[in-house]
Amino acid sequence: MASKLKAVLIDLSGTLHIEDHAIPGAVEALKKLISSNEYAINFVTNTTKESLDVLYTRLKRCEFDMIEKSQIFTSLTAARRYIEAQKLRPMLLLEEEALEDFDGIDTKNPNVVVIGLAPSHFYFERMNEAFRLLLNPETQLVSIHKTRYYKRLDGLALGPGPFAEALTYASGKEATVVGKPEKAFFLSALESLNPNIPPENTVMIGDDVKDDILGALKAGMKAILVKTGKYRQGDENLVPEESRNCVESFVEAVGLIESGKLFP
Repeated sequence: MASKLKAVLIDLSGTLHIEDHAIPGAVEALKKLISSNEYAINFVTNTTKESLDVLYTRLKRCEFDMIEKSQIFTSLTAARRYIEAQKLRPMLLLEEEALEDFDGIDTKNPNVVVIGLAPSHFYFERMNEAFRLLLNPETQLVSIHKTRYYKRLDGLALGPGPFAEALTYASGKEATVVGKPEKAFFLSALESLNPNIPPENTVMIGDDVKDDILGALKAGMKAILVKTGKYRQGDENLVPEESRNCVESFVEAVGLIESGKLFP
């Protein structure tokens, strides 16, 4: 018997919006899902280019007024938790808009390189500075996530993954990943929502087959792949057939949830 769905985790960029534009029908579909009062809902994102406050403002511009800031679980949040738990001093390869999420963190004499989506930092001298720090045996490398690419209005663009891999290749240091698709990220997001809901009663909706869908499945959740954002034709074939739920957009994802016909 299929387990009853109790929680929904929803990706943001590429699933609900692209930059400052909502995916067609997503605002109305989200209102419908929320108004059903049947599910606990959190919004999980690997976005590292902007802080939680900046992201929240963007969602408001896209007319997602029904989303509360407390419902958003970001990989920046996970990264800060990791840094504080390990008592690390980071070199932050992050855009200015993301740095406020690390206010109060000691960055003097860094012993960890933390890399996110930071196009303004991805130039030779800055990357070389990070490389030299990593030559110290005590210095760690943390990739907030290793997304290969993401969707902008002008097309696909490189994510932080290729640049993290470049530092690994040069220094020999493997990166610790704290965002999607790590199992711990999904479980932490669910725990922050409701610690009493098990993963098997949860579904993840996203546009990234590796980070969103396969990551959620490894965490014991169900998943729905949407054909918006960074989706590319054939991505669904990477998902085991018995767990494959693939729809055109977030609108159809909500319809699939309401139908009760999700594959486990």
